[in-house]
Amino acid sequence: MFGDLFEEDYSSVSNNQYGKGKKLKTKALEPPAPREFTNLSGIRNQGGTCYLNSLLQTLHFTPEFREALFSLGPEELGSLEDKDKPDAKVRVIPLQLQRLFAQLLLLDQEAASTEDLTDSFGWTSNEEMRQHDVQELNRILFSALETSLVGTSGHDLINRLYHGTVVNQIVCKECKNTSEKQEDFLDLTVAVKNVSGLEDALWNMYVEEEVFDCDNLYYCETCDKLVKATKSAKLRKLPPFLTVSLLRFNFDFVKCERYKETSPYTFPLRINLKPFCEQSELDDLEYIYDLFSVIIHKGGCYGGHYHVYIKDIDHLGNWQFQEEKSKPDVNLKDLKNEEEIDDPLMILKAILLQEKNNLIPVDQLGQKLMKKIGVSWNKKYRKHHGPLRKFLQLHSQMFLLSSDESTVTLLKSPPLQAGPASRRPDQHVFQTPTAEAPGFHDTASCPHWFDINDSKVQPIEEKDIEQQFQGKESAYMLFYRKSQLQRPPEAQANPRYKVPCHLLNEMDAANVKLQINRAEDSNVELHLHLGPRYRFFNGALHPVGSQTESVWDLTFDKRKTLGDLRQSVFQLLEFWEGDMILSVAKLVPAGLHVYQTLDGDELTLSDNAIADGEDIFVWNGMEVGGVQIQTGVDCEPLLLNVLHVKTGSGGEKGGQLVDSAHVFPSNAEVASVFAALAIPGDVIFIDRAEAAGEERWSAVPREDMKRTFRELGLRNGSSILIRDSNDDDSLLPKQGRWISRTNEINWLQVKNLCQSEAEQKEVKITATVNTVVFDIRTKAIKELKLMEELVENSCLRPVDRNGKLLCPVPDSYTLKAAELKLGSSLGLCLGKAPTPSQCLKLMLEKSGLPGETWHLRKMDWCYEAGEPLCAEDATLKELMICSGDTLLLVEGKLPPPGFLKVPIWWYQLWEPSGQWKSHQNGSSYTPSRGEGWGAASTQGAPGKMPVEVSLLYVGDIEISEDATLVDLKSQAMALPPFSDFVVPSPAFLRAWTVESKRPGRLLRTNQQQLKDYKLGRRTEVCLEPLQKEENLGPQDVLLRTQMRIPAERAYAPALDVVWDTARGWTACSLRQRVASFYSLPVEKIEIAKYFPEKFEWLPISSWNQQVTKRKKKKKQDNLQGPPYYLKDGDTIGVKNLLADDDEDFSTIRDDTGKEKQKQLALGRKRSQEALRVHSSSAEGPARSRGPEASLSIHVGSFQ
Repeated sequence: MFGDLFEEDYSSVSNNQYGKGKKLKTKALEPPAPREFTNLSGIRNQGGTCYLNSLLQTLHFTPEFREALFSLGPEELGSLEDKDKPDAKVRVIPLQLQRLFAQLLLLDQEAASTEDLTDSFGWTSNEEMRQHDVQELNRILFSALETSLVGTSGHDLINRLYHGTVVNQIVCKECKNTSEKQEDFLDLTVAVKNVSGLEDALWNMYVEEEVFDCDNLYYCETCDKLVKATKSAKLRKLPPFLTVSLLRFNFDFVKCERYKETSPYTFPLRINLKPFCEQSELDDLEYIYDLFSVIIHKGGCYGGHYHVYIKDIDHLGNWQFQEEKSKPDVNLKDLKNEEEIDDPLMILKAILLQEKNNLIPVDQLGQKLMKKIGVSWNKKYRKHHGPLRKFLQLHSQMFLLSSDESTVTLLKSPPLQAGPASRRPDQHVFQTPTAEAPGFHDTASCPHWFDINDSKVQPIEEKDIEQQFQGKESAYMLFYRKSQLQRPPEAQANPRYKVPCHLLNEMDAANVKLQINRAEDSNVELHLHLGPRYRFFNGALHPVGSQTESVWDLTFDKRKTLGDLRQSVFQLLEFWEGDMILSVAKLVPAGLHVYQTLDGDELTLSDNAIADGEDIFVWNGMEVGGVQIQTGVDCEPLLLNVLHVKTGSGGEKGGQLVDSAHVFPSNAEVASVFAALAIPGDVIFIDRAEAAGEERWSAVPREDMKRTFRELGLRNGSSILIRDSNDDDSLLPKQGRWISRTNEINWLQVKNLCQSEAEQKEVKITATVNTVVFDIRTKAIKELKLMEELVENSCLRPVDRNGKLLCPVPDSYTLKAAELKLGSSLGLCLGKAPTPSQCLKLMLEKSGLPGETWHLRKMDWCYEAGEPLCAEDATLKELMICSGDTLLLVEGKLPPPGFLKVPIWWYQLWEPSGQWKSHQNGSSYTPSRGEGWGAASTQGAPGKMPVEVSLLYVGDIEISEDATLVDLKSQAMALPPFSDFVVPSPAFLRAWTVESKRPGRLLRTNQQQLKDYKLGRRTEVCLEPLQKEENLGPQDVLLRTQMRIPAERAYAPALDVVWDTARGWTACSLRQRVASFYSLPVEKIEIAKYFPEKFEWLPISSWNQQVTKRKKKKKQDNLQGPPYYLKDGDTIGVKNLLADDDEDFSTIRDDTGKEKQKQLALGRKRSQEALRVHSSSAEGPARSRGPEASLSIHVGSFQ
């Protein structure tokens, strides 16, 4: 169907490693994450399989389908261990589907993998990345399952659950004979366009009747004649599960593109199908269906993503929204006396009652307790009650810890009778704590809905489904189940219900293996640096005592939260008082530096990206040893080598350089070196060597002294040299290399190319990357001792390696903005940077073209003339004219800004006799005009003689965009050629735009401004003379009508007909208007639209209108849409049935035109074949294009 309906997140994929006989494609780096609090498993996306994931989750949450599949044992399906044996017939697809459902039910992982299943489909990795449609997949998957289950007890599984029938009936109104045709369906496809909702669409399909009458009669075999009849459809058999596919993707024949219907489309949570069924004598409950799954498509017709809203029928997941919050019976404000605060049970219960769903992470529980009573658990209760987690475990009758002890829930009052919902979570390895299950017979009043989006599962409320009625994210498939289908009580909240024993054993073993792997792979080694054991000096943190006292190693589970880590550190450090902040630190050459503070106590260490061997600094977040600590990457300490000239005891300087190491923050200014080191000097050199053993020293300009070390690119181990500007011009550093003089480090070389005599031909100008080009130019003119007048009439142009001059650099640019490198060469040239007007003048001079009626256009990527360059005062850079662009010199002067230059054409039918034909009344006259006019003949309305529509060029006018249409007509009438025609006033002219050398859009309102028509700079206008004034309204359509001459295959001259479409663009309305114009009965005419480019006529009839049984109202057709696309100026042929009974509308000229088109097409085809043969003989055999890939599932033969 429609491809490219997905935009995927391309999340990482790890294979299921617990199946027998599975050949792993990649090795999983770590065990999959456990289930989240919803206790439901998602499905990982393989790159483009969101459509597959949504459908599989829907089937999984269809208990009857899932359990029917589980009922098929290995004796019928075979075993996966034997699938590679040549003679074994293993039904791989249902076996892999069983395993996937078992994993979704029982395996403790956040998301399952579908790689085993897609391998059984025969899909490659390319297929898994390819995008397909979920409605197409639903049919193909069901077909594959039916084929796979042939010869087993589940051969009718799909037919039993999803198969229904529709009966189509045609009833003769005379003999009452009924003709029936029965059709099978697995899903109902319903329209979305022009339909308000599902019930309205079903009504149109299965209640309304189509009436055959008038020109559209039905042939009855019993009556042996054409008779009136009615056609209808009804649902004959309803399946237990009804699948509805919504046709949201359509094709726009006008724009020739696909689009998605995003209009509102409602569907009920419960629907009564009785009005749409053939048999209605059954009990009403037989027709009631409940919605339980909505597959949603987000995006457009060329890209998107699928996810699914699913109703948890068996309450397998942990759903929290429906349960009302209990009013806290204990309030923290009521705990006033010391005795109540001393009771930890009372205080913890009060905190949990104030939390949503009475659930909180354990570390946050300890923090909230400290916030409420002003002291931590360790100081207040640990001495008498032990650690917090141990206290919660001892009071299991009130508190329930999760399996990994990360969260705690306040238990409700114990029920009187233990049911399936009261099963302890430790009965299954993976189960997380769930809320109290609602009553088993109260499903309708408290439905549990979840949004399953690939790996993520979130609980939602039933009212959230209404958000998917419309928009780019809207419902695409609906799944209903009979309301009479009841689930047994033992299936409620029991994921092991009816799962085969071999799959139970496999999942239990896999869960045990998962726990072992997580325990092995989840531990990280942390190095805790204790703040009180450190001091800050020389720009970094250093331990006070030995390494053993300052750094403690801690092995911790990275699946636990940051709050758990903080709590563990609290318990380790009994001496700690006050706040505790954990920060990520790193050992750098200068010492230990703190980078970022860890926030979010509810996040796991994995979420915080805590790696194995991480350095964690434990402190109060403010200071260490009384010194405020700066944290972050910006202030990272840098260890630099500082070189300076050695000074004697009396202050005299020697010739030896001294090298010492110093630490500076990265965000400190370079000038701070002088104050920090107290070294005499005012110039700093930086070694910018990129390789070891090299030296490339450069001086730091004075304006860069306020920049930071990091901004200048200094790193750990970088070298800087401090010297005095009065020192000798060269110094010898320790490696024995010379440092050049300061004024030779940062410079630009400017060459004199002004052809004027000067003492110097080139000069070096000192500059930085922030120096403005204008300053460099003025300095160069001054140092070259050129005339001051050149400041106003010169420019700088870069010189490339080959000595070629490049485009001038604007004066306002800095060297950085102009992308000029220091040390490069510039040419000082006469003249300023050219504007488009100057370029135009230069081009005219070089080409030798006279006059000023020329303008420039930039050639576009199609090698065609683009928009003209109108802003004459703008620079070429501002107009985005780059080096290498092509400018075209086009004849014609551009109008001033706000004006249009409009070519005017004269439009009228022209006969070979030399007479103009008037459209309004057919009268003719011969104008006295010169023969110098050019006629652009085009295909027009056919007639007895070859009558053509001719456009004759009159001239150009310049007119303001604020002028009205009548101003344009008046100005056009002032053109000299108009003197040959007698036009009383502008009201006797009709204006059209010119499109493809034919009249295009009708400009109908005389007082409307031209800018409202959005004509554009290339629009041409043709004017048509009229015999009388006309005032067309916004609903009026102007058509050219021609009466067909009987027995001659020709037409009379065209006459204008104005058709009022206020009551609709219907064929009936148009026929009545044409019949009235020609004074003929409406039933005695036939009309057809002419398509001159195809030489074809398309009859316009109204027989195809349908009459509905419910509304008794005609469905109006629209001639604006396909296939007619009627508009102003179209030719309508009229046939008088009283005098002409020929069914053909064509003329001899049409036959000639079609033959010419056929010959042209044949000639093009032969030319292409000859070119193909020539290219294939020169280049070898051409590679044929592969067929378009379709969705398929490969199934073996099990007959």
